[in-house]
Amino acid sequence: MWFQPRKLSVLNLMRQFFNIASNAFMELVRQPIFLLLMTTSSAFEVFLSCVNYFGFGDEPKLVKNSVLAVMFLVGLFTAVLSASASVAREIRTGTALAVLAKPVSRSQFILAKFFGLAGALTVLVYANLIAALLASRMAFDAYGGVDFPALGIFSAGLVLAYAIAGFSNFFLRRPFMADAVFSVLVMLTLAFIAIYFVKKDVSPNETYTGVDWRMIPASALILFALWILAALALACSTRLEVIPTLAICSALFLLGLMSDYMFGRRAEAGSWWASIIYAVTPNWQLFWLADVLESGKKFPLGYLWKAFGYMAGYVGAALALALVLFEDRELT
Repeated sequence: MWFQPRKLSVLNLMRQFFNIASNAFMELVRQPIFLLLMTTSSAFEVFLSCVNYFGFGDEPKLVKNSVLAVMFLVGLFTAVLSASASVAREIRTGTALAVLAKPVSRSQFILAKFFGLAGALTVLVYANLIAALLASRMAFDAYGGVDFPALGIFSAGLVLAYAIAGFSNFFLRRPFMADAVFSVLVMLTLAFIAIYFVKKDVSPNETYTGVDWRMIPASALILFALWILAALALACSTRLEVIPTLAICSALFLLGLMSDYMFGRRAEAGSWWASIIYAVTPNWQLFWLADVLESGKKFPLGYLWKAFGYMAGYVGAALALALVLFEDRELT
């Protein structure tokens, strides 16, 4: 029985880690801004498929690129705001000090906060993914028109989700925000299933391909990028407030988009300083494969594992930096 105390301590650590992560997740999904961003981004993605672009037959491609861009930008703001709410605000209000006064290490606190934040971003991306799949189905070219039955079912699903959350809040005294978030997820899923089995009216000259399932791996890559942004925002939040964190993460976002042009060529030419900056800067182009969607080719699923490895390494480095910054952070 010599191993029993160690076994119990491991179970206690796992229980504490799960409690902190789940509490962080629930606190984030209860934020009004989270529900607002999730609902408006999903509705806007569907709205993008109802606009006449006059793109000479490339309208569906424009819709898919725009939908992925909306998903990426909304995830950036959500990651920064959620990280600041999860760490910076708790440090400012003294909640972090109260948690760390218990037998909870700072590394355990930061890692659990990240997992809670990653879970919230996964919920956001899932809602946006459902809307992206609907948008790929509803997109039309110059010979088509707006898919009003699908638009009506989607809108009814959102309204019904809010009605369910309002009912549970008024009669059952449950929190409105969390119930609204999960109701939106369920109703969007049911709306997508219903729309999928409703036949779309297609004009004789319209090019219609149906739901583009390649949006799923493309959204998974964006989720990996958002996890990296979440780790970077979490590291910034250990020392900074919302606005400085948003400024730094936005700068890293823009710098990462241009890293191939600014540092990649110089690194290939043998510049040592460009090689260092190119390796340190997150390369967001690795997670953006809209060109594959435009070309009509099959999505290389094996690429997901390579992107996952890159994400895991970068998240590990960002969390290590967060631990270093948080280790000697004064909490009083």
